[in-house]
Amino acid sequence: MPEQRLSGVGVTPLSGVGTVVWYAPDAELDEPPAPESVDADAERERFEAARDEAREEIRAERERTAERVGEAEAEVFDAHIQFLEDPQITEGVETAIDEGLSAEHAVTRTFDRFVEQFAEMEGRMAERADDLRDVRDRLVRVLVGGDRVDLSALPEGSVVLAERLTPSDTAQLDPERVAGFATVTGGRTSHAAIFARSLALPAVVGIGDALNDVADGADVVVDGTEGTLVVDPDDETREAAAGGEDVEIRADPVATADGTPIEVAANVGTEADVGPAADRGADGIGLYRTEFLFLDRTSPPDEDEQYTAYREALEAFPEGRVVVRTLDIGGDKPVGYLDLPDEENPFLGERGIRRSLGPDADLFETQLRALLRAAGDDAGGDLSVMLPLVTTVEEVREAREVLESVAADLDAEGEEYALPEFGVMIETPAVAFLAADLVEYVEFFSIGTNDLAQYVMAAERGNDRVADLGDYRQPAVLRAIRMTVEATEGTDVWVGMCGEMAGDPDLTELLVGLGLDELSMSAVTVPQVKKAVTETTLADARDLAERALAASTKDQVKDVLTETTQ
Repeated sequence: MPEQRLSGVGVTPLSGVGTVVWYAPDAELDEPPAPESVDADAERERFEAARDEAREEIRAERERTAERVGEAEAEVFDAHIQFLEDPQITEGVETAIDEGLSAEHAVTRTFDRFVEQFAEMEGRMAERADDLRDVRDRLVRVLVGGDRVDLSALPEGSVVLAERLTPSDTAQLDPERVAGFATVTGGRTSHAAIFARSLALPAVVGIGDALNDVADGADVVVDGTEGTLVVDPDDETREAAAGGEDVEIRADPVATADGTPIEVAANVGTEADVGPAADRGADGIGLYRTEFLFLDRTSPPDEDEQYTAYREALEAFPEGRVVVRTLDIGGDKPVGYLDLPDEENPFLGERGIRRSLGPDADLFETQLRALLRAAGDDAGGDLSVMLPLVTTVEEVREAREVLESVAADLDAEGEEYALPEFGVMIETPAVAFLAADLVEYVEFFSIGTNDLAQYVMAAERGNDRVADLGDYRQPAVLRAIRMTVEATEGTDVWVGMCGEMAGDPDLTELLVGLGLDELSMSAVTVPQVKKAVTETTLADARDLAERALAASTKDQVKDVLTETTQ
């Protein structure tokens, strides 16, 4: 039988070969009982007992996920507990019970109404539908006494196919047993995609209904680089997939084929992410998202707790650089114990450095104290500090003054400290335009392409309706990157990139040609990007960049990139 290729969205640059195992967790409920036969008090008690059991399950699952996958990924389960306790949901279930439905049918009816509402939205709000389905299915399973499918115990070499995978489904997958997964629905920002990258699992999402025609037990290749699922692959495809997985992990720094060094670092969110980054050959940490130290708690971490976290990151990279982003709260990252405003458009509101120089000034000073102490420690590694969401020169000057004031306080107290490298993230058009004015205040820039594309193109990064506009291959985004690099020419300021664009090995040559000195990404893609760097020559890279910069449409940029890879 000739091989068949199904296209979707590849979410990890990995390939896997295995045997299909279909996962269909939704169980059919029996017809609801006659309303007059329902004991409403008893059904409410059953619902409350199921909520208690589900809550304990979720807490245990959160703990396992934080330990095995990462704290950032585990936070999705906090939302699940919130759904369990949401008054609108609980009141909806109780009302349905009073109308004569059993607890399981009341749960299904109530949750389905909210699932439908969220599914009609776009971007991150649409992803909440999967969270609601997850909580609904858990409650129904508890109520009917069903057994949960143990995805952690699948046969070795399994490729999981499903309509969708919820967070609790994906968190169970064991990379030692599972060769990959593919789903009918989903996108690059779905929970399944995020977990796949954290677990280093080959995955393709959003294939569509054609996936339903793939038989259980079929042989397949999951190609997360090309975004394809190959059914009944021939020997050549199998060998290519197996070879594609075996990318050499290079512990040492790399350079282009003609000797230009390029630092390849990893983005991390918690201490649990640091070890895997080192294991994948990262030269250091190019983005330490410190906001994850502040989430899922009732009060902020104190100075010593933060100092310990930063010191551990430095110890993991004794010869490397650790770039720490100061607290980036606001936008889509709320913190319960902070007085965050209810804003109509939080991405354009009070977030990042705006809060650190305003209502969170005390937190900012405490964080800087911890960072300067860690920088002065002999743990190894070089510490760098960068500011998020900068838009004015005044913000940078004021933040630098706070840094110097904190240093003076530590000096007066007799504390050991050192002044770290100081830089800013380039993620707004304003700061890209001002880059030439900022070089006298900073030692480096780090381009955050996720937000930069969002703000340059006025296209919310989580909104699928404008995803094409928010693509970082848009000419305007490429020119903003080049503008930033040009501002540093003739200075000692280096330029890195820590957005998703940096982790795409197909774009490595372009980024080298644009003048990037450092690329930082999800740890899973570090080996592929290092390999791409060594296969690049500076002359060819610069030629590619010039041709891409001359393009006036995204399609023209894509054509330039395609010509290079052919």
